Amino acid sequence: MVKRKDVAKLAGVSEATVSRVFNNVGPLRKKTIQKVRQAAEELGYRPNAIAQSFATGKARNIGVVVPHVPKVNVFSTHYFSELLSGIGAKLGEVGYGLLLLFQPADAPKDYAELFLTQKIDGCIILGSKRTSGEIEALQKLHDFDFPYCLVNQTYPEYPFHFIDANHYEGSYQAVTLLIQKGFEKVLFLNGPMEYSNSADRLAGYQNALSKAGIRYVSEWIFEGNYSRKSGFQAAEKMGEFITDYPAVFAGNDRMAIGLIQGLNQQGYQAGKDYALIGYDDSDVSKMTTPSLSTVKVPLFDMGYLAAKRVLEQISSDEVGEIRDRLSVSVIERESSNLKPEKVRKTLGKY
Repeated sequence: MVKRKDVAKLAGVSEATVSRVFNNVGPLRKKTIQKVRQAAEELGYRPNAIAQSFATGKARNIGVVVPHVPKVNVFSTHYFSELLSGIGAKLGEVGYGLLLLFQPADAPKDYAELFLTQKIDGCIILGSKRTSGEIEALQKLHDFDFPYCLVNQTYPEYPFHFIDANHYEGSYQAVTLLIQKGFEKVLFLNGPMEYSNSADRLAGYQNALSKAGIRYVSEWIFEGNYSRKSGFQAAEKMGEFITDYPAVFAGNDRMAIGLIQGLNQQGYQAGKDYALIGYDDSDVSKMTTPSLSTVKVPLFDMGYLAAKRVLEQISSDEVGEIRDRLSVSVIERESSNLKPEKVRKTLGKY
């Protein structure tokens, strides 16, 4: 095993100089740096990561805070797997590690403590909710000026850094598409309002109705928790409306698929008896029967950009407010590929 003293001997410098080169501690002459790196390459020397972290004061880890979701393997969900893949791809480019930090649902939040214990150099927060405890923890994190970024959650009245998608526009486009097909009554299966993206989708839904001259009716709104099970459970109540309201927009694909399964048990088929559009463009949306129309969200890109923004904060003393929103688009497949006239023939009531 090649050691630091071997590199120092070949380069004709001290071990301390080798350490300073690999830990980027200056000033150092360019010629000295070249000699040390050339010697290290010839010998196949790799600096010890733990020793480097002590020398530089950097852990070279970015913490990714993942919420605890009961009875759900977050790694199996399209949403989390895509975000984490994007984060990991960017960190891998610069030699940073990804440290997963799971947050129990009832545990008090203290993101700043993660930095004070020197586990991480920056953090990316997934699954943030609008609660007083969460806002307090984020405000502390922001006031300490630690490198961080929220993903898919915003707090418009606070200066918190975030990367998000344009969920308002995605919802508006999806509902407008259903209205343009001739559906004048659109049911909406949304997620909990403690998430900003749920509020954004509701606003997009409401504005799409308003622009079309359709009155907003609160009874058309149903709530799940973004799980397939909650979509399945929502079908019990939504099935009572389907014959009169044969168009549905769901806040994510998991709820949409659960809804399809629940309504199938009541004798209603998506793409035949009602039109349905989901959200996220998950892999499974292409494999359902019928295939699921959906809103494509660039989750991988959101994760990649979040990691990039955190790294920029680490390397720079002057990073302004981070508020990036990525574009989304509607992808139409079989579940919404029908007209109200076809529904009238099958159901006879719309």
